[in-house]
Amino acid sequence: MTTTHAPGRGEPETPQTPTGGLDRFFHISERGSTVGREVRGGVVTFFAMAYIVLLNPLILGTSPDREGTVLGIPQVAAVTALTAGVMCILFGVIARYPFGIATGLGLNTLVAVTLVGQQGLTWPEAMGLVVIDGLVIVLLAVSGFRTAVFNAIPDSMKTAMSVGIGMFIALIGLVDAGFVRRVPDAAMTTVPVQLGFEGSIASWPTLVFVLGLLICGFMVARSVPGGLFIGIVATTVISLIVEHFAGAGSSADNPHGWSLAVPVLPESLGGVPDLSLVGNVDLVGAFANAGALAASLMVFTLVLANFFDAMGTMTALGRQGELTDEHGNLPDLKRALVVEGFGAVLGGAASSSSNTVYVDSSAGIADGARTGLANVVTGLLFLLAMFFTPLYEIVPIEAAAPVLVVVGALMMMQVGAIDWTRFEVALPAFLTIVVMPFTYSIANGIGVGFIAFTVMALFAGKAKDIHWIMWLISALFVVYFAQGPLLAALS
Repeated sequence: MTTTHAPGRGEPETPQTPTGGLDRFFHISERGSTVGREVRGGVVTFFAMAYIVLLNPLILGTSPDREGTVLGIPQVAAVTALTAGVMCILFGVIARYPFGIATGLGLNTLVAVTLVGQQGLTWPEAMGLVVIDGLVIVLLAVSGFRTAVFNAIPDSMKTAMSVGIGMFIALIGLVDAGFVRRVPDAAMTTVPVQLGFEGSIASWPTLVFVLGLLICGFMVARSVPGGLFIGIVATTVISLIVEHFAGAGSSADNPHGWSLAVPVLPESLGGVPDLSLVGNVDLVGAFANAGALAASLMVFTLVLANFFDAMGTMTALGRQGELTDEHGNLPDLKRALVVEGFGAVLGGAASSSSNTVYVDSSAGIADGARTGLANVVTGLLFLLAMFFTPLYEIVPIEAAAPVLVVVGALMMMQVGAIDWTRFEVALPAFLTIVVMPFTYSIANGIGVGFIAFTVMALFAGKAKDIHWIMWLISALFVVYFAQGPLLAALS
């Protein structure tokens, strides 16, 4: 394991002798960290991820299935926080890495739009497939296959995955803050996105984001310990002041408003969460109603998306925290992969959709988190969020988005490790890096990159140098990218 660099320091820290049971269990001193830094990093990760408790209910909780059943926004919010809390704590205690886990964006959309909306499954049937997806991933992890896949990936592709994810989370931050916006279709333009509104930063929330970006940039440039946490707090205070005097409101009522949470002080702290969705799952209904072949293809799609989304994210986070070996592999990887796979089982069983490692954990890692203790802190905050929803809603996504952009810039620094003088290496790396943000999908970027890598190796006369697993995964991704026509044909 490489020597870790602690934020706010110019030189790598030398591992210290453990000072107690907590230190030894989480390897805190060994990884050059402190308890205070881990707690602070866990809090930063929570605020960077907390938007999922607001966003997941909008994706899963509002659409009826074929029987007219709607999961409900309060119910989905409760189980989203519950599963995130449980999984973060489990991953922190067992895997002992600072990788937050929650409902996967993209995976939840796949469930809501494809399985329920297009394929006509009920919510319990769709969540049943998510549980099966998780069981398959756990078995692949226990068998050692997931670890073998990690080890078979060339170093250049691991680096490209990390850089691509950095660009992806930076784009997420820019879009969430309204700095980059989709051009309305009525504009009849070939450019799909634009800067702000018609090329101008013309909204109070986006101005808050810009100020937050400047604050976070200053903190990192001056190596201020806890700078990103300070940045989130300072930007939240600014947003509260701006909302009090300017009254931007929600973007649902005003396109110039706040994207998700409106930063106002809550009138009450919350109440008892509604966990009625827990256990509302049907493991066999999809196979009976959609047919065994179609249901199996749906499971395959979930497995492939979940498998490689988590793989790319864990690779990037491990490299960012300097927790990997010289080949970009995490120690005790198998244990981490088994626990991560269980996230889909728990997410499906609770109707929150598949839970997976969150790229937003990079915010906490950038602020010093290096061990599972940070994850335990994040998990406890998610569990508290079930009871105190209004309290964390005062932090708008525009206050957390600057951290994502700064972290994206930090992860981009790895791009120099790729050998750009060899085109058979450069093209797959380039496609991996650009497809992730352009398609808003980590799995898509990995899939396109893998296919390009094997094809370019064939063209360069180096096919025998490629591990057979790379050929297998590339073939599976070809099927994955053809899932639309295949599902339509089977329907």
